[in-house]
Amino acid sequence: MSLKKPVRFRNSLTLRLTLWYTGIFAVFSLVAFFLFYTLITSVIQEKTDQDLLSQAGQFSAVLTQRGIETVEGIAVFEAKAAGEKKVFFRFLYPNGQVFSSSNMDYWKDISINKEAIAKILGGDGQAIETVSLTITNNQVRILYAMIGPGVILQVGQSMENYRRIIEAFKGVFLATMALLIALAAGIGWFMARRAVSGVEAVTITAQSISGGTLEKRVPVKNRGDEIDQLAVTFNQMLDRIQSLVAEIRQMGDDIAHDLKSPLTRIRGMAEITLTTGKSLNEYETMAASVIEECDLLQNIINTMLMISRTEAGVEKPSGTTIDLAKIVKDGCELFGATAEDRNITLSCNVPEECMIQGDARMIQRLLFNLLDNAIKYTPAAGVVRTSLSQDKGSRVILKIEDTGIGISAVDIPRIFERFYRGDKSRSASGSGLGLSLARAIARAHGGDIRVVSRISKGSVFTVTLPISLESSLLGNSPE
Repeated sequence: MSLKKPVRFRNSLTLRLTLWYTGIFAVFSLVAFFLFYTLITSVIQEKTDQDLLSQAGQFSAVLTQRGIETVEGIAVFEAKAAGEKKVFFRFLYPNGQVFSSSNMDYWKDISINKEAIAKILGGDGQAIETVSLTITNNQVRILYAMIGPGVILQVGQSMENYRRIIEAFKGVFLATMALLIALAAGIGWFMARRAVSGVEAVTITAQSISGGTLEKRVPVKNRGDEIDQLAVTFNQMLDRIQSLVAEIRQMGDDIAHDLKSPLTRIRGMAEITLTTGKSLNEYETMAASVIEECDLLQNIINTMLMISRTEAGVEKPSGTTIDLAKIVKDGCELFGATAEDRNITLSCNVPEECMIQGDARMIQRLLFNLLDNAIKYTPAAGVVRTSLSQDKGSRVILKIEDTGIGISAVDIPRIFERFYRGDKSRSASGSGLGLSLARAIARAHGGDIRVVSRISKGSVFTVTLPISLESSLLGNSPE
């Protein structure tokens, strides 16, 4: 399935980010509008109530000084002055009966609230209510107040003017909201495009890589943001993948090259024996040679698997406490006979005891590979020196020195690669995996291995290993 399948617009991250931004902006705007609307209506209602109470206070004062007839006259005059469709006055007895009022033709639907009167008579002094007129679709704020002995004032004020202010506010708000939401959508789209542009660059690079090339990298704008970190991490991953692919290709070529010879020999021996062999002895010789070549192939495959597992961390050191000095002594003793047969002096300079944490089987494999190479490439009458010491820190140093043929400066950077064999070593037996395995084991223990060599002067392999595996994890491993 192709990775270049286009993303549907309705499923795009840009659209979803834009909708989220616009939606959040709209919700917060509505909340702000609701709070502002509540504040405005509260202020308007409070202002209306203050006007009604002020009116009741003035009537109460006039009633005390000039009597009820003067109050009735003032009420009628003020109702006409303000507009008989905006204000009305009624004067009631305590039983709710009307004894005087302004022109009530427009307010004939306003009844007397018995509960409000009972509340006043109960001692509250005043009561306020809001009445909705269904015919005119208008609201009226009404005050009941005791303005004198046995005189109750019912005064109402239309809220129509305030309602128009609120409706105008709603209209302005909706128009403003529509404009702001459209603007927010545009800003959200711009911001979303900016945010995902880096992700798109990673996607485009990944799609181009799927086409077969590993050289392309995501552009890094050095802004230090999350997109830059993603690009840097992605590029680092590509570097590792490219390196791994190159190693796999090289290893495949090396495997094909190194396994081709033994397979060709096996086939050749079998073919010659089948065509020319006439005795049982010849067939037995052929079978023995095939077994020997198969053992060689099996050893190569097992070594490759061990290197791969060790470098991948699958084959981990056991971490038990081992005496490295004893392992080196045993190794020198084991290879002593071989060295003696080739007229090579093998010396072993190690302390009585050198305890480290590691895997004895893997350390033995490392040591044996180095000793085998040193003896193999040292001519007769040469010397191989093995020494073990501890530095001032938490590392031990194992040195294998020889007076052999040496390694050229061209070959040194590559001798730890799998199957790599210098020109001078191709004549000797071996698979070219020993040094690769030795370095993998050293690094698995938190150490490393280095070589210094001169042509015809010999080589010095230096292995550094931490005393404790925990110290290597804390960064105390040798450089």
